[in-house]
Amino acid sequence: MTIFRKAYRMLVAASVAHAKWDMEVSHNILSSRKRLIILGICILPIILFSVAIAASDPELPAILGGKKAYSPAFYTPVIFAVSILIGLCAGLVTGCIGAGGGFIITPALMSAGIKGILAVGTDLFHIFAKAIMGTVIHKKLGNVSVGLAIAFLIGSGLGVTGGGVINRALYEANPVLSDTFISVVYVVLLGFLGTYALIDFLRLRKNDAGGDAHGGAPGQSGGLPAKLQRANIPPMIGFDEDLVPGGKKISGLFVAMCGGVVGFAAAIMGVGGGFLTFPMFVYILGVSSFTTVGTDILQIIFTAGYASISQYAIYGFIFYTLAMGMLIGSLFGIQVGALTTKVVKGIYIRGFYATAILAGFVNRIFALPGKLMEMEILNIDPGLAGILTQIGNWLFFIVIGIFAVWVIAKFTSNIKTFRSEA
Repeated sequence: MTIFRKAYRMLVAASVAHAKWDMEVSHNILSSRKRLIILGICILPIILFSVAIAASDPELPAILGGKKAYSPAFYTPVIFAVSILIGLCAGLVTGCIGAGGGFIITPALMSAGIKGILAVGTDLFHIFAKAIMGTVIHKKLGNVSVGLAIAFLIGSGLGVTGGGVINRALYEANPVLSDTFISVVYVVLLGFLGTYALIDFLRLRKNDAGGDAHGGAPGQSGGLPAKLQRANIPPMIGFDEDLVPGGKKISGLFVAMCGGVVGFAAAIMGVGGGFLTFPMFVYILGVSSFTTVGTDILQIIFTAGYASISQYAIYGFIFYTLAMGMLIGSLFGIQVGALTTKVVKGIYIRGFYATAILAGFVNRIFALPGKLMEMEILNIDPGLAGILTQIGNWLFFIVIGIFAVWVIAKFTSNIKTFRSEA
């Protein structure tokens, strides 16, 4: 049980770290008129071009999928509006809860009728677009360890390639198998995270403890970083010279292995490389938070960029109009959610975190019977499978919708408070 709890706390720390990055880049974009103009220039041609295609060929399918992907992706105003709402809800979760927003995007897209491989590719492209627009690299260059970054990116490149090849191979073999695989990955991850998050929430509620939204970061237990740093396996990479006399050293092999895991997870799930980088650097490799922040920024840009372009975009597995809509919605959702935390108790945020994660879990696990039936693995009535899928979809969107309405209501009712503080 201790091992599972440590794993849970590490995953939560990963989610929190990625949410902090997401909030920072969103603020950087919205606070810069130049970046907003660039965003508008990027989005407008895609929308106009897609509308022209949709108008010229009304026979294009309303739902992407089958054996072929369509590029440029099919577009309707309804699809674009849905993409903005999905981005808005994910942004509200990220901003208000401070974690977990990225977990709901792929399940939400799949529930809206997007094939899993397209959902993953689109989410990665959305993360890449946000990274290159909103990251202020020059402020963090002093934090970057070049050796760590190079070793990590070599590993993440290999991991991304492996994950992308697996996703595409499964899709080419059977699109339903691809959806099933991605759903199973999310069922395992979200089920694990959601269960422990709910247990934490109930325990703290019973003890009437507010606390922060996530319970803090786990400590470096077991001396794993020290053991890895003592292993003299060339090439040895030095880091943290400005923080520790003589600095620290670690084998580039361990750094590359961590990069491989991060890249593989990013390419399979579409959650972005920053999700796992922070806890791996700090709690496994023993790198200081100061150095981790700068190195993580570079790796997010390169990992998400390489994954989205080389593994998905050139094969037609990115829904560009959807990515742009998600970007617009998430930018504003994050800001609203972050402000709302000032007027909401931490214990409630914990509860919503557990609820949002479990909603994604229920959504994917209810979709599995239908997928397994289509693959002729599970003998179940098609009508029942369809009902279960619809129940999972409705529960997911109702839970996330209620959360979004609650956050927006809290925000609008406290606008005067926010203005006075500003």
